[in-house]
Amino acid sequence: MGLSLVAVFIYAGSMSTSDIVAAQQKWWYAVVLFPSFVIYVISMVGETNRAPFDLAEAEGELVGGFHTEYSSLKFALFFLAEYVNIVGVSALATTLFLGGYHALPGLTFTEQWLGGWFTLVWFFAKVSFFFFIFVWLRGTLPRMRYDQFMKFGWKVLIPVSLFWIMVVSTLRVLSLRGASRISVLAASFVIVALVLLINLLYEASKKKAKKTYAEPSSPNFAVPQIPTKITEEQHG
Repeated sequence: MGLSLVAVFIYAGSMSTSDIVAAQQKWWYAVVLFPSFVIYVISMVGETNRAPFDLAEAEGELVGGFHTEYSSLKFALFFLAEYVNIVGVSALATTLFLGGYHALPGLTFTEQWLGGWFTLVWFFAKVSFFFFIFVWLRGTLPRMRYDQFMKFGWKVLIPVSLFWIMVVSTLRVLSLRGASRISVLAASFVIVALVLLINLLYEASKKKAKKTYAEPSSPNFAVPQIPTKITEEQHG
């Protein structure tokens, strides 16, 4: 989750939430920094222990979770803290990626309603959208195993986040040095093409290695027949 925010700070040139929201007046970072947005959404679902990453709840169902021995108000407080955490990560996602209190494109005139207080309606509407995402994922996706969760985090999310940070840093330096928009887009296209090429070559080498070291379909040596009831009846 933290790595997905680094690209936002680099692109905005500030760690102030007010500056980040002001920088999204034209384009939301959910569009400009789409990989960071996707990584953050996946990470916030795992951070709040919601499906399909609700492994703590899975342990509770198997009588091994941390809240198994609690009931009544104490048990309710555990789940209340979970939903408060959902509100926090949803508000942070709204601030950093969905323009904060800014209205939807084409409806910016509504920001002046009620003396500017109508922007709170937009903010809570975006937070409610993330609530819908949480509920939707819980009713749609099956629960992941621990090994799948760890493999997805260490082999997919972290490498992609680090690579995306390098791409954003390079493009940011080029833009600060006065490079044209066409050159910046060309550089990003070349970087993405190289990464896709390397990935294709890597996958091809993996398939070739699996084919080389694959076990034969039929053994090259005689296999004794295992005696069963049917074979005993056949041979008397």
